[in-house]
Amino acid sequence: MAIKRVQSDMDVVTVARKRLKNVFSNGVPVYMSFSGGKDSLCLADLTLKLIHSGEIDASLLTVLFIDEEAIFDCIEETVKVWRKKFLLAGAKFQWWCVEVKHFNCLNELTSDESFICWDRQKQDIWIRRPPPFALLNHPKLRPRVDSYQTFLPKVTMDGIMITGVRTSESVQRLQYMSALNMGAGGITNKNMIYPIYDWKTSDVWLYLKNEKVDIPVIYLHMYQSGTNRNMLRVSQFFSVDTVPSLVHMGEYEPTLMEKVIRREPNAYLAVLYWDSEMFRRTSRKRKELEGDDIKDYRALLMEMLFERPEEYFNTPHKVAVAKRYRKLFIEMDGMARPRDYRKIYEGLIAGDPKLRTLRAIYQDIYCSYAEYAKRFRKGGEANA
Repeated sequence: MAIKRVQSDMDVVTVARKRLKNVFSNGVPVYMSFSGGKDSLCLADLTLKLIHSGEIDASLLTVLFIDEEAIFDCIEETVKVWRKKFLLAGAKFQWWCVEVKHFNCLNELTSDESFICWDRQKQDIWIRRPPPFALLNHPKLRPRVDSYQTFLPKVTMDGIMITGVRTSESVQRLQYMSALNMGAGGITNKNMIYPIYDWKTSDVWLYLKNEKVDIPVIYLHMYQSGTNRNMLRVSQFFSVDTVPSLVHMGEYEPTLMEKVIRREPNAYLAVLYWDSEMFRRTSRKRKELEGDDIKDYRALLMEMLFERPEEYFNTPHKVAVAKRYRKLFIEMDGMARPRDYRKIYEGLIAGDPKLRTLRAIYQDIYCSYAEYAKRFRKGGEANA
């Protein structure tokens, strides 16, 4: 899908402030999703400073923190600091410790592909204990079934929700947000607003520096251990996007790593097999370990998706994902390049719970084929 970018004559911070003031001007409840990470810290700081300057009404605001249990200690401490700031400013702060479900990319070898936060059946091995002020249940929550993405809209349906999601984090997120159903009021059909959606990663770090916002120390530890600054993500540890935080955790958080392995025994896989197809890695180290890649990925996909799918996809989730990949294979076969077949194969092997890899492959193949068609057409006209 083609995406048109429009240059603004205002900087991203000014525009974000304007969006926030527009949200609060409606006079309805405003809910802000907060995680303690770098993006939500920017959104929180912008909002709090508008409250202090009297430009928005704190009484309309409820800050929501979904505590995912498997988080860094410094993230917990950061959220506690900001909880106090918002409560002192007159806003409400809800700290949720509820049984929401995450996809667990470390359990690809078992029939259990989920991680249940605050699993009541595993209280004796919880990574942390809920704080005394945490909310532990809600009438609209389906414990062990809902993810936080399906739970939050239930408790925010009477107002507008703002979150620090940014399009620069992935092509898939850019496509999703450009395709949102925006009504005449400039709001999504889920009453969701993204005030910093157009910020780049450099904008985030520059804002935190300029505004002297304290960041969780884990960001510094991860950066010092070699993590690319575009991959510094610190939410719960077991999703395909955040599992890299486990690779070096033993170096800077050895005690936490022990708790994580006790809670999720397969966590060690990230350390042992990080440079492998299990995690879709294409690093130099993987090439050194595996040697020349001579696999026929198209043939492997034919076997996985059409000849013996029951041997590879043995859970309802895997079957559902495989159906989408089978459709991709049928539509793209003939246009796909060898590297595309490899990406499809590794997406299936590593798991693609939110189908982000699938959407990226679609985008890559279509764009490449369109570019090839343009070059071919120009060549044909020249030869005519």
